[in-house]
Amino acid sequence: MTIASMLPSQNSLATGVGGLPHTDPQKACNDVWEIFPEFPYIPTLPNRSIRESIVFCDSPNVPGIQIKDKKLIIDTGRDLAPEFEQVYLDYLEENSGPYGLDAEYASGFIEMQKRDLTGAHVLKCQLTGPVTFGMQVVDKNLRPIYYDEQYADILPKIIALKARWCEQAMKNIKGISDTLVVLNEPYLAALGSSVIPIPQDSVISGWSDISSLLQGGLGIHCCSNTDWKFILSLKPAYLSLDALTGGKEFLLYMDSIVEYMEKDGIIAWGIVPADYSVFAENTPDSLFTHYQKIRSQVCEFIPDTVFDAQSMITPTCGIRFSDERGSVEIMKAARSISQRVREMSGE
Repeated sequence: MTIASMLPSQNSLATGVGGLPHTDPQKACNDVWEIFPEFPYIPTLPNRSIRESIVFCDSPNVPGIQIKDKKLIIDTGRDLAPEFEQVYLDYLEENSGPYGLDAEYASGFIEMQKRDLTGAHVLKCQLTGPVTFGMQVVDKNLRPIYYDEQYADILPKIIALKARWCEQAMKNIKGISDTLVVLNEPYLAALGSSVIPIPQDSVISGWSDISSLLQGGLGIHCCSNTDWKFILSLKPAYLSLDALTGGKEFLLYMDSIVEYMEKDGIIAWGIVPADYSVFAENTPDSLFTHYQKIRSQVCEFIPDTVFDAQSMITPTCGIRFSDERGSVEIMKAARSISQRVREMSGE
């Protein structure tokens, strides 16, 4: 299995996850850069267009794919063999050019490319992971294409080519040296399910396909409970989770968490509710206290210096259920908690 490159320690900095409620990419990127200048991320804007929603945003280049009735389906009415062959050829030749993002599907990415990000430690972007993509797109029989052997094999290669293009594009932005591509994989919550079977071998193979084409960091975001021991065994550079509602279950895998952090893995603790209605029911102090409880539990097994070095603070997920002003409040809350933690640890 190919292992992702690890990132430098981020010492409890804050960043965001992915989606914002904005429809103006310039305003979205301005807000991100203002709040997270040390670890900015490229926002996705699903409210701007269905094409910028999860899965849809990464659908170009998939053989036979089309949008029909606001759903993604596979058109098998034509010979798709040449399209499959082209993807395999591009993957072997590492030809990522045709897999680049554009303003129709990724307006935030195109806008962020115009910026001078001098002072940033890392720039992060997010792509749909192959499991989630394959489970959300169906064939003519409404069967997820992840259960089609050929699509299960080719989806990670397409995403690998997109990730490679993103990595290179981010490195070309002024001020950026380190990059992180995060795979949005909520469907990894189905690991171990008999109702929605997700074979681990397929996940491992897909992860290797993607990580082998990248030089920088590759991470995973999963905002539901899953087999965290397996996820951590993939050795992502960065693991993003909903620690507010799922922290208790995550901490059951303490041995794996400790080993992961000791080997330079970064955990992004999603401690600030991404849903504004939930956020409004909390206070900065209550969220900070919740984080401190998690920190205390983990620090019974590793030095607090290691925990603080290998942790980050984020919202629980992409911010969809909010307006623009509320999303800024949520992001600022993550930054505020980060500042308190860093002051406490002497950063």
